[in-house]
Amino acid sequence: MSERTDNGQFLSVSQALEIIKGREGGGFREEDVNLAELGRLTGISRARLRRLKRNGFRELPHGNRGRRPEKTVLTGYTAVLDDLLRKNVTNSQRCLDRLREVGYSGGLTAIKVYIARHRGLVPAKRQAVSPQGNRGRRYATGPGQSYQMDWGFTDVLTADGEIVRAACFAMVCHHCGQRFIEFFPNAKQENLFIGMIHAFRYMWVPKTVLTDNMKSVVTGRDADGRPLWNHDYEAFMAAVGFQTRLCRPYHPFTKGKVERLVRFVKDNFLAGREFLNVTDLNEQGLDWCNRQNSIYHRALDMVPNDEHAGECLRVAASLEEDGSLLPYLCPERRISFDGFVNYEGRRFGVPYSYVQKTVRVCRRGRELLIYSADMKGLLARHEVTWSRKDSYCKDQYARPDQPEEFPTAPVRTLVRQLASKALGDDYFDQFDFSGGGHGE
Repeated sequence: MSERTDNGQFLSVSQALEIIKGREGGGFREEDVNLAELGRLTGISRARLRRLKRNGFRELPHGNRGRRPEKTVLTGYTAVLDDLLRKNVTNSQRCLDRLREVGYSGGLTAIKVYIARHRGLVPAKRQAVSPQGNRGRRYATGPGQSYQMDWGFTDVLTADGEIVRAACFAMVCHHCGQRFIEFFPNAKQENLFIGMIHAFRYMWVPKTVLTDNMKSVVTGRDADGRPLWNHDYEAFMAAVGFQTRLCRPYHPFTKGKVERLVRFVKDNFLAGREFLNVTDLNEQGLDWCNRQNSIYHRALDMVPNDEHAGECLRVAASLEEDGSLLPYLCPERRISFDGFVNYEGRRFGVPYSYVQKTVRVCRRGRELLIYSADMKGLLARHEVTWSRKDSYCKDQYARPDQPEEFPTAPVRTLVRQLASKALGDDYFDQFDFSGGGHGE
């Protein structure tokens, strides 16, 4: 009959040996212990008891203790994780999403263990060395009342080894946090209009847009402090149907959501990102926005897509797609002397048959479309790439006219052409001069 402790648990090996020693008397030796009896008292298998007996019933560390496998499920992805940790991205779920985008097939536990072992890569937290004083309240608006917009910048390493600058347009709903991002080669005003139109298609048009004092938006202020709007931006506001409010410089309480979004894009979306061209990057960015907008945000206590569809769209207005927006989507370009137009830092060819001096250019999907100045005819299509090489189009250069002579008198001579004879076995008979192959 097995002996147990008072709480019904098995005895330890040392306790069981003491009991057996009391039964056997003074002549008991551990080398002669009955392993079957010891197993009934401790609940340990006989094979393990044999190993313990060889070690004098002492538990020794495992031979592989402290050794780590040379290859794990994270092999090949640690560089991405290290880069995220150096950028203070320690959320294991965010790291999992980022690794799955580059082919990771493992689970979340391996990432948590790796983050715990490499905490030294995470930058030290900032410490307040002086009292912060009175705290203010963040600026808040109702559903669909206002959006925030801003620019962010990143460097792009091209396939040729060249580093170029790219701009990220970001817009976020002030109420629910629904976000939209789009990348451009620069942050010119025409790209601002294109980004805003695409964002309004995605999120609809609010009553007010919050922004800082961009040169594309405001040129200055009058004597009473009222903003002097940029002429083109003021016309754009009237065409779309929204108002703009300017925020105080270096005051993140009013425009903090979009500034935090720009930082989140750099730390989460752009970390280790690879892409083919600007269109591919924007497609990945839109997928990322859809994924982020459909998950629960603890700080807002809502899912942005659900809240935006249920509350914000009741106030926001849909974007009216009429001809008034075409000039903003297709900016005007002047044709150079050698038949090219410059768009987003690249040159694209225009057919020689087009005689006017200006065209309209639009990037749509993976193509760049060149229209006539009146938007009535499509002149050329080009593939959108990051290459700095000139992109030529069909019939970009006219062929020079060659001189040609014509008859000055009526032509009365007539010759006849025979049908071509297929080459066969008798082809070489024409070279037979023995007299048997052809007539004399």
